[in-house]
Amino acid sequence: MAIPFQFGHLADGENFINRQEEVNRLSTNFQSGVNTLIISPRRWGKSSLVAKVVKQLSTTNPTLRVVTIDLFAVRSEQQFLSLFAREVIKATSTKWEEWGENVRKFIGNAVPKIAFGNQPGADVELELSWADKKIDPLEIYDLPEVIAKKKKLKVVICIDEFQNIGHFADPVGMQKQMRSVWQKHQHASYCLYGSKKHFLTHVFTHQSMPFYRFGDLMYLPKIEISHWLKFIPMQFKKSGKKISTTLAEELCRSVSLHPFYVQQLAQRVWILTENETTHAILDKSLDALLNDNAFGFQRDVENLTATQINFMRAFKDGVKNFTTLETLTSYELGTQGNIKRIKAALEQKDIMDFPGPQPEFIDPLFELWFRRNF
Repeated sequence: MAIPFQFGHLADGENFINRQEEVNRLSTNFQSGVNTLIISPRRWGKSSLVAKVVKQLSTTNPTLRVVTIDLFAVRSEQQFLSLFAREVIKATSTKWEEWGENVRKFIGNAVPKIAFGNQPGADVELELSWADKKIDPLEIYDLPEVIAKKKKLKVVICIDEFQNIGHFADPVGMQKQMRSVWQKHQHASYCLYGSKKHFLTHVFTHQSMPFYRFGDLMYLPKIEISHWLKFIPMQFKKSGKKISTTLAEELCRSVSLHPFYVQQLAQRVWILTENETTHAILDKSLDALLNDNAFGFQRDVENLTATQINFMRAFKDGVKNFTTLETLTSYELGTQGNIKRIKAALEQKDIMDFPGPQPEFIDPLFELWFRRNF
């Protein structure tokens, strides 16, 4: 029997939960040529949202071409430019036989090579090299617009893990070049998103950064619990099992409605349930989930300083004002000025967020593990 809960890869079909408002907004942006910047914590479903809209539009709008680029393994501007050019050529060609012709037509000194897999049915791949070993960044950044105008298309470039440009030699200079070209485009638009909330918030919302006010800024919210309370019992029922609405709600709230963890915990509960879920099964499943993640959480803590851990302890204990003499002394936080540095470090490491007067843990399962162990 197939497990009726998905996590760790793109959610699609019935596993894509609601987000209809975000789907409509992103779909409208793509079709209207509006640039989009998406911010949310890790594993909240950004990639699944974009994939949902891309799949939806690919069947209804033949003149719209969407290019999806993942920067997860990209570590240099040279790699990025080559990947960018390759994926744009592929997405705007109707068949692989056109790839070489389109490279020669639209990229001055690029040399195309078509690679065939060794096995029957293996994918055909496009490889690019440059005759003089130099890539003109401005030419590559302008490629989507040039092709879109020539072929009378609309092109949307979706770049996932956008924060990885921070690893490049000159990330701000690169962003300036991108912005200088992309802001002029009328037939190509861009959707930028990734998994480092702190970095992307700085890139997209700080006035000194090139991508400030580059497009429609979307903060991805949590999925409302009402949608989970329909989905989870329904998935149990389909497989001949039962979970009460009360336990389904407790399941969701135990991981603070985090989409990835809700699906992961629901899967564990489903596996342990023979007929009907009990509190004991939910507790056992949550303990197992914490144990499975303990090694990674321990590693995260080992990368923190003593004062950063003490700050988290103070928060766990309900401290509201971290700069009082009593708090600074009791939790060995140093001086009042040190609190600002601690907050900045925890935010940069994506451990805590500071959206208002009180901080928040970014990862709810890490928070639960920390509260149990510290």
